[in-house]
Amino acid sequence: RRIVAGVQACQNFQEERYAMEKTTDIIPLRQPETVDDPLTEIARDGARRMLAAALRAEADAFVAQHAEEILPDGRQRVVRHGYGPERSIQTGIGALDVQRPKVRDRASDMSADQRIRFTSAILPKWARRSRSLDALLPVLYLRGISTGDFQEALAAILGKDAPNLSPSVISRLTGEWQQDYDRWQRRDLSARRYVYIWADGVYLQARMEPQAECMLVILGATPEGKKELVGFQVGLRESAQSWRELLVDIKARGLAVPPEIAVGDGAMGFWKALDEVFPGTRHQRCWVHKIANVLNKFPKSMQPAVKADLREIWQADTRSVAETAMDTFAEKYGTKYDKAVTCLTKDREALLAFYDFPGEHWDHLRTGNPIESVFATVRHRTVRTKGALSQKTAKLMVFKLIQAAAKTWRRLKGANQLPLVIEGVTFTDGVAQSAAENRAA
Repeated sequence: RRIVAGVQACQNFQEERYAMEKTTDIIPLRQPETVDDPLTEIARDGARRMLAAALRAEADAFVAQHAEEILPDGRQRVVRHGYGPERSIQTGIGALDVQRPKVRDRASDMSADQRIRFTSAILPKWARRSRSLDALLPVLYLRGISTGDFQEALAAILGKDAPNLSPSVISRLTGEWQQDYDRWQRRDLSARRYVYIWADGVYLQARMEPQAECMLVILGATPEGKKELVGFQVGLRESAQSWRELLVDIKARGLAVPPEIAVGDGAMGFWKALDEVFPGTRHQRCWVHKIANVLNKFPKSMQPAVKADLREIWQADTRSVAETAMDTFAEKYGTKYDKAVTCLTKDREALLAFYDFPGEHWDHLRTGNPIESVFATVRHRTVRTKGALSQKTAKLMVFKLIQAAAKTWRRLKGANQLPLVIEGVTFTDGVAQSAAENRAA
């Protein structure tokens, strides 16, 4: 009796549980880290259907293209053959589950290389991400997202469990930068001409390297006023030999016409190498670096007043006014701060060379800002990721960052003056000599 009663109790419990499951509505609770976006879900569903339809149409078109291929028994040689296994494709709106249509060549007596094979242009055989996403991920890495943060950073767009975003995948995508760099290093420069060039170097310390290497960079201004990356190389330091190797490489690849003027800081290695490779190029010292070097030789309490005096020199309207202001500066501080005065006056000609070029270009020629602004992005990226892992990674990262920044570089002011510079027209205090004579008359 006890056994029968126990079985009856179990049956009653099961019936009550079944009735509860049928009458109880289970409402799923949204987790805090998830984003409930019906609009995106509708877009994904529509994209999934459109992709499937496009793949079917592509396969049908391929079969129709070979409709005239008939086997000896009268059957059509190329036919549809079902679908491949379902796979998830990562796109800009999230993961899409699709099946690739398969096409079969019925000719059994053909060799492997004679068989008709179908390859989808929309969905390649081993694709796991869209091409636009493949291009986006390295750019996000450059902008400061570390390889381990992609899953979390893109969860709202691509889904919480978005696949193919592991650190190894990102590293493999960034590995394509080496191929881009090699192609760029072999490009032909015989058809290029650069009126002005800017040269500078930056030291980046990699985490796995004992010492920092110097990234040597040369930017150039074309006759149309566009700025371009001309040369890029890694050296142990800003030595004359390192700069000579870079300049010789540029010249060997076809850059036969020397630039009219080069802008750089006080790295003597560059100027020595420049005189050997392009002896006709004039020197223009960067005023930002020069002012910093001069101010370092004064007490901090005096630096605001000294900086104002230096501004009177490099922002003067004419060379004569600038030379007078420089003489006044030397007389004012020469007795007690002779090292600061020597630091300024020893490069008098190189500091005032910009007066012999169009006045519209003075803002570009007085400083090395075109390169400094690029390296500001580089330094931000390396600080964000606590430095590159190796010097090779640092080199490629700097190269890609400069290429990305080049898309937003502005043209030189007064680009219409560059042809006059190329023709050898003499400029006096920023004005072409013929124009100055007409104005005087």
